[in-house]
Amino acid sequence: MSTAASRRGRRPGTPDTRAAILAAARSSFAANGYAGTSVRAVASAAGVDAALVHHYFGTKDDLFVAALELAVDPRVAIRPVIEGGLDGAGERLMRLFVSVWDDEQSRLPLLAVVRGILEPGGQQLVEDGFLRMVLAPLAAGLEIDEPELRMPLVASQLVGIVVLRYVLAVEPLASLPGDVLVAIYGPTLQRYLSGPLS
Repeated sequence: MSTAASRRGRRPGTPDTRAAILAAARSSFAANGYAGTSVRAVASAAGVDAALVHHYFGTKDDLFVAALELAVDPRVAIRPVIEGGLDGAGERLMRLFVSVWDDEQSRLPLLAVVRGILEPGGQQLVEDGFLRMVLAPLAAGLEIDEPELRMPLVASQLVGIVVLRYVLAVEPLASLPGDVLVAIYGPTLQRYLSGPLS
């Protein structure tokens, strides 16, 4: 057997290859977090060239979002909140949050992500998925001061609502109309984004 023949070959692009890349990406992101995962390592685990990963998924950010299997790309969904400016951003963020989570099609894959948060290594998923992909761009786009303090406060509120309303279905929170949630929590999120914290 020649050296070339004994080397592991690279698979050409097929639907199975795409699935293998996603499986390798999920495994790596779960084990190593976002920072510890490289496109090259994912490609190697999937038995393909890194160029094929980029062909299918674009950037590492795109690969991460695809690996989460979300019905909505959080980077796209958050844009209207940013474009509206800092005033009223808390209400717009809460309205977006409720619209996504109250929609069954988008909620089901999100619930799988949330259940992963409760498992070992879940902190990394919050930091990489929610803080890095959603709240960090929000903070930058709105030019929020003290984002290292303010954005975890926002996250604590939203993650708490997810767990109580959508995972545990604690009443009356579970059955409150979305508009009521926005009215209750919007001002709180706004204070976390722009108000005094002491």
